[in-house]
Amino acid sequence: MEWVEFTARTLEEAKDLALDRLGVAADDAEFEVLAEPKPGLFGRLRGEARVRARVRPAQARQKVDRRERRPRKSDGGDAAPKTSKPRSPSAPKQPSRAKQQAVATTTALDEPTPQRTKEHNDVNARQVGDEARKFIDELVAAFAFTGTTELIEDGDDLEVRVHGENLGLLVGPRGTTLQAVQDLARVASQRRLGDHDTRLRVDIGGYRQRRKEALDRFAQQMADEVKQSGVARVLEPMSAADRKVVHDALSEVDGISTRSEGDDPYRRVVITPAND
Repeated sequence: MEWVEFTARTLEEAKDLALDRLGVAADDAEFEVLAEPKPGLFGRLRGEARVRARVRPAQARQKVDRRERRPRKSDGGDAAPKTSKPRSPSAPKQPSRAKQQAVATTTALDEPTPQRTKEHNDVNARQVGDEARKFIDELVAAFAFTGTTELIEDGDDLEVRVHGENLGLLVGPRGTTLQAVQDLARVASQRRLGDHDTRLRVDIGGYRQRRKEALDRFAQQMADEVKQSGVARVLEPMSAADRKVVHDALSEVDGISTRSEGDDPYRRVVITPAND
């Protein structure tokens, strides 16, 4: 798997961006920290965080030689060893043609050849977008909803937007179902095509824009309370995408700073006075 690099204001944000781009959970990714921001005056950070990340390679299962297994013990105790006639020495038995073909097929699947890797590298953003759009179209139809899809391309950044009425079931409370739909779309397009370069997002009924505007207002309100009271505020657990919205919204606000604490799915944003 190829390594990709990401830069952000903090290590947590850089890792969140990497997971969002790779489309995997934290346990399925490997990280390598290239640079960390350093503390400066008044609690602010100098410099940026830079990390390398890749999808954790899958390990092939080790084969167990059945001949080395020990005989089971019976309920009455150790079974008496069986005697057998000594076999005359002979040439080692060759595996059958069918078994040889099965082993060759397994090896080809577990260890991609250079030719297969090259084909994956040739995948472009439009192919990924078309596959993601096809998956979303079929999903909307499976729910018997009426909607149209639109593919927005910006280089390697893709967004599939679903327009229609009464699509709330595909969004879910606080966008939890939408996040699951996005993860499935990534599997159906990026994972299947072997793509790790594009960044795919899915929006349904304009939810993400409305959510961003609401989070911006909420973050500004919480920041004002922190500046007035001088007491830090711990927000409710949020997804990586929502935490990024809050960090971005408050990045230029004087007198406060933000950080993320905890582990997913309970990771949350903490807003503190800048001198803390």
